[in-house]
Amino acid sequence: MQLPYGSSEIQHEVELGVVVGSTACCVSEAGAADHIGGYVLALDMTDRVAQSSAKKSGLPWTLGKAFDTSCPVSRFIEKSLIADPQNVDLWLNVNGTTKQRGSTSDMIFSIPYLISWISHHMTLEPGDLILTGTPAGVSSVRAGDLIDCGIGDIVTMAFEVES
Repeated sequence: MQLPYGSSEIQHEVELGVVVGSTACCVSEAGAADHIGGYVLALDMTDRVAQSSAKKSGLPWTLGKAFDTSCPVSRFIEKSLIADPQNVDLWLNVNGTTKQRGSTSDMIFSIPYLISWISHHMTLEPGDLILTGTPAGVSSVRAGDLIDCGIGDIVTMAFEVES
């Protein structure tokens, strides 16, 4: 994972990613699960200085959220491996110290709600990825840090942060 040039505050957000499996347009919450193709573990990195500057200027957050290596994802996880996506453990360590640990049961918006709401504003296509939110404990990383994260013991990822 590479820090963007000139960055001074990059923060991690471990998240469950929902992979859309079939076209979804204006679907109900009750029917939303039918459009889930599977899952991934996602590490949503944010350049807080760029994001804050964009917010103050009324600009899109693109540069704060979309820099090279800003959102690595794990291998595809079959739906059958996550029996209840609203109750899985997400965790993230930096240099061996736990920074984030939480359950998707604490999410503000349920996965069916997210799929339904998004599908009422834009058509979701197979392969689209929805990130569902992050547990408390977001913190900054620096060059040389080692990040490892996972969804319970289902899948893990590890990265060294490079300048």
